Amino acid sequence: MNIRFHANATTIPKTRAHIQSSEKSIRALAEELGVSVSTVLHWRNSETIHDDSHTRKNLLATLSSAQEAIVIELRRTLLLPLDDLLTVVRGFIHSDLSRSALDRCLRCNGVSRLADLRPAEPCDAVKAKPFKAYEPGYIYSDLAQKK
Repeated sequence: MNIRFHANATTIPKTRAHIQSSEKSIRALAEELGVSVSTVLHWRNSETIHDDSHTRKNLLATLSSAQEAIVIELRRTLLLPLDDLLTVVRGFIHSDLSRSALDRCLRCNGVSRLADLRPAEPCDAVKAKPFKAYEPGYIYSDLAQKK
């Protein structure tokens, strides 16, 4: 199992399990593990050995779910850049919407990158010719120019 830790993590799940199962005093454990007393207290009182998510439990959104659905559909159909979409949304849906709130809404719904929303264009690449077979001892050098 691949476990990712946040940058400020001072313990790993194995250490946290040790803290929870140990009979030693809080201060002795803190000194033994090289962590603060508050870290030992936190993990001793915790029911699990895994970190909780650091995002808010109740995400505050400026737009209602219906407004959000309209904005997402506008983004998918019109393929407007963020600033142009902001102008449209401020004019017709929510006059007090900030640019960052609109960007957050687009990111949460996976439509923040216009390049991902646009249909892929067919590639008109010229097929490369196969190499000519030479006898051993010849050197082949290929020069190409990029435009």
